[in-house]
Amino acid sequence: MQSHDTFPSTDISHAVPPRPGRNDAEAALVEHYPRLVRLAHLILPPALGRHRRVLAAHALVQKSLAAAAPSRPGPAPGPTVPVQRGEPGPVLAWLRQGVVAAALRAAAGPRWSLGRTPLPTVLGLRLFPGAGGDDELALESTLATVTPEVRAAFALRVLEGLTAQSAALLLAAAGVSAPDEALRDAERLRSTVGTDAESLLHGAEFDPCTVQARPTDLLRRRHRARLTALVAAILLAASVTAVLTLRSEPPAPPTPSPSDTALAAASARAADPELLLRAPTDRWSDTARVDLTQWPARGARTGDTALLSRALNAWAQGTGDPTGIRPSVAPGTPTTPPAAPARLLFAGPVDGSAVVLLHDGDRIVRYAEPLTGGGHAVLELARADDADVTTGAAVAVSRTRLGARFLLAPWIDESAVRDLLRPDVPARRLAVSEDGVTDPVPQTPDDCGHVLALQVRSSTRIVEDHSFLLADLGELSPAHLTWTPAPGTGAPARQPREATSAAGLAAWARSACELPGLRGTGVRAVNRWEFARQTLPERAGRATWTCTRAESWDGRGRVAVAWEGPDAHSRPVRVPGPAPEDTAACSRFGQHLLAGTYWTAPSGARYYLAGGSRAVTAITARGPVSATVRGQALAVRTDTAGEVRLTGTVPGSGELRGWGEAERESGGS
Repeated sequence: MQSHDTFPSTDISHAVPPRPGRNDAEAALVEHYPRLVRLAHLILPPALGRHRRVLAAHALVQKSLAAAAPSRPGPAPGPTVPVQRGEPGPVLAWLRQGVVAAALRAAAGPRWSLGRTPLPTVLGLRLFPGAGGDDELALESTLATVTPEVRAAFALRVLEGLTAQSAALLLAAAGVSAPDEALRDAERLRSTVGTDAESLLHGAEFDPCTVQARPTDLLRRRHRARLTALVAAILLAASVTAVLTLRSEPPAPPTPSPSDTALAAASARAADPELLLRAPTDRWSDTARVDLTQWPARGARTGDTALLSRALNAWAQGTGDPTGIRPSVAPGTPTTPPAAPARLLFAGPVDGSAVVLLHDGDRIVRYAEPLTGGGHAVLELARADDADVTTGAAVAVSRTRLGARFLLAPWIDESAVRDLLRPDVPARRLAVSEDGVTDPVPQTPDDCGHVLALQVRSSTRIVEDHSFLLADLGELSPAHLTWTPAPGTGAPARQPREATSAAGLAAWARSACELPGLRGTGVRAVNRWEFARQTLPERAGRATWTCTRAESWDGRGRVAVAWEGPDAHSRPVRVPGPAPEDTAACSRFGQHLLAGTYWTAPSGARYYLAGGSRAVTAITARGPVSATVRGQALAVRTDTAGEVRLTGTVPGSGELRGWGEAERESGGS
C-alpha cells in the first residue's frame, strides 16, 4: 500500500496516447474546446498579463491540431493513459497531453516570447475573464507563486480529475523532469485550498472562453499610430545595415526566479482595472464590519477602464513616474506599489478633474487628472488601516479655492457644517449629490476667525445612530474629534465620547484654534481630555486643566497640556513640556497627569496653581514654591518666579512627576 505522498514511478513509453486522425482530433477539440483552453490558461504564467494569457491559451489549443495525422491511424501501438470520468477515449487524452506540453514549453520560454502566436489576433481590444470572488482571487494569487509544473499537476488532479498515476505519466510525457515532486506540491496546495478547489477552478476567474472586452488606451493608440511610419523606416534602414554587418547572437535573457515571477504576477494583477474589488451597493447595511471595505463603487466613470488603468499605473510607478506625477504622501504612509487588486471607491468628474479613489486595506489613494486643458495628474496616498464607522466616514475628493468636497460613507444619513468657535450657532446643512459628494466646505483661515468641522449622523440601518464631528486637517481623511469630560466626585473614569452635545461643543470651542497647527501631520483622531477642575483663590471661579491628544494612524500621539481660566472666551494657557512625536500620555495607557502654571488673580496677587488627574491623592511643589497638599489641586500665593518641580502621589503607581519634569532633567544632565 502506498502512502498519500508517494507516487508511482513513471514510464514515458506508457504515457503516449495514440496519434489520432485530423478529422477525429478536430471533432474532439471542438467538443472539448472550453475544457482544453481552461487547462492551458491555468498552466500559463499570470505574469503574461490577462489579455495575452487568454489569447495564448486559445492559440495553443488551436495549434494542437497540427500534430494530428493527415489520415485515420491504425490501432494504438501500446497502453495509454487510462480514461477518466467518462472521457470519450484516447483522442481527448492525446489532445490534452499536447496542450499540457505546449503550455509548459511556453511557460519555460523567455518572457518576451510568451504568447507570440499568429492566431487568434485581436486588435484594439483587451480581453480578459470575468472577475471572480475573493476566494477565486486568493487561489489565483496562490497559483501565481508556484511553478508551471505544479500548476499543471494541480489542474490535472483537480480540474481533469486524473489519478496520481495517470497525472504522473502525462506530466512525464509532457517533458516534466520530476513529475512526482510536482504532484506532491500540487497535493499540498490542494489540501490548503480545501474541498472547494474544483468549484473555484470552474469559476469565472479561470474561464478564458467567457471573456469581457474593453478598448485599449485610445489616446496612447493614436500616438503609436503616428510613430508607426517612422519606426518602419528605422527598421528598414536597420535591416539593410544588418545584411552587411556580422553581428554576434545576443545573450539569452536571464530566466526570472520564482519569487520574481510571483512578484511580477502580483503587480500585473494589481494594475488590472478589471480586477478592482467592488462591494455590492447595500452590503454596508448588513455586515458586522462597517468600514471602507463596505463602500460601494460610486461615480459616473466607474466603468472607464482607461481612466482606472491610468490611476493604477500612476500608483504602481510612484515617484518614478516619467509623466510628471509627483505623489503627495501623508506622514507614515508606505509608498510601495499595490501588491493585490485594490477596492474601487469612486471614479467620476469633480470640479474639472476626473477623480479616482482606491483603497487597498491599509491606504487610501486619490488620483486626479484634468478633464480639459493642461496640467499634470496628481496622486495622493494616506493611511487608512483600521478605519471604522467614524474615521472611515468621509474622504476628500477635491480641493479648490471654494473649499474641500468629501465623499461620504454610504452609512451617513445627515451632514452639516459647524463653526467650532461658535457652539451656540446651529450647524448649517451640507448638500450632498446622489453619488455622495458634498458641496465645498470652506477651509479654516489662518487667523482662527472660524474653525469649521463636519457634523454627520450615521444611519439607523447599522444600529449606530449617533452624530460625530470630523475636522478637515488637509488630508484625505478628516480627523475624528472626541471629548472626555472632567471626572466627578465618586464617578467612574469616563471614556472619550462624541463632542456633539452642548457641553462637548462648548469644550471644543476652547481648543479649536489648536487644530490648524495639526494640518498635514497624519492625524486620525483628536481627543480633548479635561483631566482636572480647580476652584480658584479669591472666588475667581473654576479653572480647567486639559490635555489634547492628536493620535496618528500608526498609534503615535502628540500631546498639548493647557490651563483654561473661568472666562469661556479666553485662550488656553499652554503648559511648557515635552513635544515628542510619540507618547502614551493622555491615552488609555497614560491616564495619570500632573501639571502646574503661574496665575495672576483679578486683584493682582500672584499664585502658583497645579492640577492632577483623578488618581492623584497628593501634590508636592519644590523650588521657588514649596508646599504639599492632599487632593488633586494646589494653589499657593507667591511673589517668586522660576521652574517649580511637581510630584504627585498615585496609590499603587508610585511617584508621578509633573508635566515637563522628565524633559528638564534630561536636558540638564
